[in-house]
Amino acid sequence: MLLLAATATADHPVRGGLVLAAVVFAGAAFYAASCAWWPFKACRRCSGAGKLRSPFGRAFRLCPRCKGTGRRLRLGRVVYNAIARVRRDGTRGNR
Repeated sequence: MLLLAATATADHPVRGGLVLAAVVFAGAAFYAASCAWWPFKACRRCSGAGKLRSPFGRAFRLCPRCKGTGRRLRLGRVVYNAIARVRRDGTRGNR
């Protein structure tokens, strides 16, 4: 009589989902930390210069998108500021 041992060689499907969730969570945590450390990015319209040149390059005006600073808030920081504002306004009258 031949005895066959049942061995599971395939990875469990839940384990793959947990690994994916861990990678997504780590990526989100890294992005949140980078938004806290570097809240600004270069303005896309003026490439961080704060000025827009005329077609011939002699005259310039301030960039209307970044108002001449050359910097814009990153999307993650905008979301964080909105959440913080809602929390601050919601708890202001409950003192």
